[in-house]
Amino acid sequence: MSQIILENEIFQLILSAAGKAESLILKETGKQCLYEEKLPFFTLTEERPFNNEIRLAHPTKQTTFDADRVRMEDGKLIVGFALIDFEAVIRVDIAPRYMVFTLEDFIVKPDSFGIGVEPIEPPVYELRLVQLPVLPFEKFGEWLNVLWDDTVAVNVLSACPYVKVGASERSGHRIVFGEVLRDVKLKNAGVALIVAKPEELLDSIEALENDFDLPRGVASRRSPQINRSYYDAGGIDPTNVDEHIALAKKGGFRCMMVYYSSIFPEPSEFSRNGIYDDFRPEYENGYEDLVKMLDKIKAAGIIPGLHILHTHIGMHTKYLTPVADHRLNLTRHFTLAKPLTKEDTTIYVEECPEGVPVYEKLRVLKFMGELIQYESFTTERPYCFTGCKRGFNDTVVRDHELGTIGGILDVSEFLALSAYIDQRNSLQDEIAEQIAKIYDAGFEYIYFDGSEGVNAPFDINVGLAQWRVYRKLGKEPLFCEGAAKSNFSWHMLSGGNAFDVWKPETFKDMIAEHPFKEAERMRHDFTRVNFGWWRPDLGQRPDIMEYGTALAAAWDCPGALLGQPDMMQKLPRMDDILETLRRWEDARACGFVTDEVKAELRKTDIEHTLLIDETGSLELAVWEQLEGAAGGDAAVTAFLFTRKGKTCAALWNNAGSGRLSLSLEGDISYVDDMGGEEIAVERTAADLILPLDKKRYLICGLPKEKLAEAIQKAKLL
Repeated sequence: MSQIILENEIFQLILSAAGKAESLILKETGKQCLYEEKLPFFTLTEERPFNNEIRLAHPTKQTTFDADRVRMEDGKLIVGFALIDFEAVIRVDIAPRYMVFTLEDFIVKPDSFGIGVEPIEPPVYELRLVQLPVLPFEKFGEWLNVLWDDTVAVNVLSACPYVKVGASERSGHRIVFGEVLRDVKLKNAGVALIVAKPEELLDSIEALENDFDLPRGVASRRSPQINRSYYDAGGIDPTNVDEHIALAKKGGFRCMMVYYSSIFPEPSEFSRNGIYDDFRPEYENGYEDLVKMLDKIKAAGIIPGLHILHTHIGMHTKYLTPVADHRLNLTRHFTLAKPLTKEDTTIYVEECPEGVPVYEKLRVLKFMGELIQYESFTTERPYCFTGCKRGFNDTVVRDHELGTIGGILDVSEFLALSAYIDQRNSLQDEIAEQIAKIYDAGFEYIYFDGSEGVNAPFDINVGLAQWRVYRKLGKEPLFCEGAAKSNFSWHMLSGGNAFDVWKPETFKDMIAEHPFKEAERMRHDFTRVNFGWWRPDLGQRPDIMEYGTALAAAWDCPGALLGQPDMMQKLPRMDDILETLRRWEDARACGFVTDEVKAELRKTDIEHTLLIDETGSLELAVWEQLEGAAGGDAAVTAFLFTRKGKTCAALWNNAGSGRLSLSLEGDISYVDDMGGEEIAVERTAADLILPLDKKRYLICGLPKEKLAEAIQKAKLL
């Protein structure tokens, strides 16, 4: 057989008998997707050549062997590799919209490994199940691992949590691939290949998700809630839930996030993370009160979500004191070269400690259940850790025998108040079951914070850790977000990642530089990003928040307001900020933000505001900040815009209420919105005295230059 043809209803893949990808076409149009470079579709990597004769002939190093022969037997691909005498059995599941390639087994002959070597399990380190040189299409979604243009999309993605997919850039094109790893799961882990018209790609991914029982990433992306901003209810509990609901509704929020520390005691950031059965005292009846609180939030028309750090284990929990759990991750392993008694402060080890952490809070060893903080170490024999503080973190000090294996505890780089789980053992599942019980109290979406806190390989374990929690949940989340993502995460994190907090003085620049640009890139991944957690710091103004939420709406993306009532009460313009956010949330929900509006909003050098017109409907306007208002008094902010041939000014006092003395001739009207009732204006012999107790709009027939001059010369009384 000179060629092997694999095809379904949508696309056709042709492999040569020599194992190279010859053709990949979208059948409806005949579009060829492959670059002219001929590459093996499969490759096999060993950590060193293992066959006795090959090992003698070639250097000892990690070596990749290309597929050089492929045949079809009983519906399976039998693949051989250059210089390798055993073969791989690859199952191909061909569905109407996708293909999945899975290593099923190996065919090993008695002499496969050379003279004197037993026919053992093949020493495969990595096996690449899909490798394709794809044409340089206009768009590349790095997260989803998809290349596409207006006519076709080529997608290599995870069909399970245990595979590694990615792309490497060549001169003029990219190679997309998917592979399995010995140290994760070599057999029975599938890599999916999809070719489709771009507008039908999600249909194909959805078919894969349904057939393989994966998290429903496509369904969540099609949910009407996917672009809704949320109110992050800081410190919410049964005693203040009504206050949070009132603030959330004032801002028009349809979703509310609840941080784990609002439910469970947390004396310091992350230090008790991982304990989900010890409720704060405000929950007098524990779990029952949590259920009632969530029911109250939902009765108000708001969807509650849970914010957890699923990979962090707090230093003040039973997992780290008085006996450190054996399932915590160690980043380096060391073997005791001498017995270690309770009194010893120098620890002798067989391995060189060079490269271990030197930052004080991360200098933590773990031997059995004891934590030990070291001061320094040697990099010449005898290798040792010196100046050791025994029983660190109030762990039990004990003797340790010669040969005991321990290592560097994987302490979180965030404040060093928690440690990370080893994803190869059962601790993540144990924590997942506790998180799932809390989630099932009535939450409907979830934020996977701390997602970066896993052991290598990160491109597998980030998604695997999230999935180990996700699969325990009693109800599929409407959507998820996370602090880090991998390819398999695409099936779960339909909301992508959320950017962090920025100060008011840098907010606009940071929004335009980071989430706005990321949102455009994320469109290539057929998803959205969260524009960030926005904190109502002192100095925050309505126009600052409006700039952020308008740019977010330009890409169908949400933001999140950190709802902290104590801080919000101190912010003079908080009511205006909530009203601004409410209008934009209404605009998202009612379809006001059309493609035409989005195109206008993407002009980052122009600022926009939403008005309420004479009929009570939303109206978009371009406005520009007027520098030097009230003689440059920082307490006064002014924006100018034109509407129906008239120059209008939006004025407010950043410090709260006040009055503005303004010399202005001509007919004016002073209203709180375009269709609002006219506000009474005090007039002196020479000036108008305008109240600045909230955002107001001054409508005037004067030319823009004269109105601007009058505002700049005005005085705050």
